Amino acid sequence: MNTQIRPAATVILMREGTDTFEIFMVKRSMKSSFGSLYVFPGGTLDPEDSLPEMYQYCEGLSDDQASAKLAVNQNGLAYWVACIRECYEEAGILLTNKSDTLLQDLKKLDDYRQQLNSKEITFYDICKKNNLQLRANNIVPCAHWVTPDIEPKRFDTRFFLAKVHSEQLGVHDGFELTESFWISPAKALEKFHQGEMNMIMPTIKSLEALTQFSSREEAFNHFKDLEDGAIPPILPKFIKKDGAWIGFLPGEDGYESI
Repeated sequence: MNTQIRPAATVILMREGTDTFEIFMVKRSMKSSFGSLYVFPGGTLDPEDSLPEMYQYCEGLSDDQASAKLAVNQNGLAYWVACIRECYEEAGILLTNKSDTLLQDLKKLDDYRQQLNSKEITFYDICKKNNLQLRANNIVPCAHWVTPDIEPKRFDTRFFLAKVHSEQLGVHDGFELTESFWISPAKALEKFHQGEMNMIMPTIKSLEALTQFSSREEAFNHFKDLEDGAIPPILPKFIKKDGAWIGFLPGEDGYESI
């Protein structure tokens, strides 16, 4: 029986650092999907993410525009909503317009987050009560990964870059996530190679791509300027050899024969 592939969104938050730009990384708890791995905030799309009334709170991006960017027929904007919602749930960072008064009320911001995580309130309720202007135009797609078929849980995950206000520090939720911090892409890769941070291929490849850029603006603008539908899905394939799994990416020798 084929495993259902669930749509998901992952967001790579970027802020300017002292010498270079930094990204926000989190460590997943043992009890969550991808337990004990260092990843970026994100998760599966909720039905609420694709409600038409939810889209009205997205600033500067329509569903038609978002869908065209992702080369889907409709509800592309749901991925942007999921990015913003998951980022708020998991990291406590709300990607909304700086003029929104909710950002100034830290207690209310935290109370809403707790209610959201305990399912006492929906993200749409929060947007409606506070007339939020979600910064959809400040988020761009940067990668597209599909979980290989050897995994029991499979996801069709769109990766996004988002620029963050420097004063928004981020705090992990303490449930699904047990650590969180800002780090440069190069330093994160260094820690991975030293065995200090366990990561999976999409995270590693995303970090490698980001090391090519000297600032968050350069990285953001590179992906913003790509043509609609320019980011192809990547489906890794694996074979077991001498007791170890060996991975192949599209275009590599041996990929098509697996």
